[in-house]
Amino acid sequence: MSFRDIAGHEHLKPLIARAALRGTLPPSLIFAGPSGVGKRMAALALAQLVNCLSPVNEDACGECASCRRIARGVHADVLIIEPGESGAIKIEQIRDAIERSAYRPFEGRRRVVIVDEAEQIIPAAQDALLKTLEEPPNGTTFVLVTSAPDLLLPTIRSRCQRLRFGRLSPAEVARVLIGSHGLSDTDAHTAAAVSDGSIGQALEGSSDAFVEARSAALELLQAVANHPAPARRIMGAGGLPGAGRGRADRNALGQSLRALATILRDLGILGSHSDPGALANADLRGKLDPLLRSFDTDRILRAYAAVDRALFALDRNASPKIVADWLAFQI
Repeated sequence: MSFRDIAGHEHLKPLIARAALRGTLPPSLIFAGPSGVGKRMAALALAQLVNCLSPVNEDACGECASCRRIARGVHADVLIIEPGESGAIKIEQIRDAIERSAYRPFEGRRRVVIVDEAEQIIPAAQDALLKTLEEPPNGTTFVLVTSAPDLLLPTIRSRCQRLRFGRLSPAEVARVLIGSHGLSDTDAHTAAAVSDGSIGQALEGSSDAFVEARSAALELLQAVANHPAPARRIMGAGGLPGAGRGRADRNALGQSLRALATILRDLGILGSHSDPGALANADLRGKLDPLLRSFDTDRILRAYAAVDRALFALDRNASPKIVADWLAFQI
């Protein structure tokens, strides 16, 4: 896993790579950011780079024996610590890593200890790690990967250089889903629209249910675009997945509303002539442009606020059907 294989983070990847090659990389790092945005992959890319036998353009080659062993998880000098069956990282795991880091690298130039989901390190284990981070062994880099850095002890945080990984753009998420996971263009953009910038969340949202929810949300906007009669508005709302009366409809309607919110956000981007690269539903561009004749900025903002209120009402156990019908009159 080289840096060039990681989507997004274009400002961080060269920064990390140059520091690693120049020998100025801090020995203790925190890779912080939302789940599913590539933090662990970046830690592995760093491990490959500092041990690569033939670096190319400030990146690991990905082909040498060292890179291949790291990719397979069998390199003697790249240690990956992660939560066990209990969901926690225990003191025995940390002590083992500390003991191994005290020795010179066995087969590579630098030992890299990657602690994934570092927020799960129990307090006693964090205390055990603290002294090592204060006086890190020569030839070893510690990388704590976490989506919740504030759960680490303040003393741990103060001894590590924190690098912040942001959310990926919908376009970046869609490209990964198409190129690495084999999703169709439509399914990839649908999942990316509700991914909140996370590949992991996008994969959870790549089901037929999300595709149906987005399609129905678009049809609702088309149905109410020209302020039609109440009966047509009700019919449009009834087409949203989950717009029924049962409890099982609540989650489905929540998906529909979140899909609707992404479309309204895209209309706002197009209406303000902002960068179309930020569109969450770029594959729907041809269907969104005609809606701009009916949805000006004020109406988009009112509709977006109505969706937010509808989601709040669902959380407060309001009837999905009542919520859907009310929303139809607000947009």
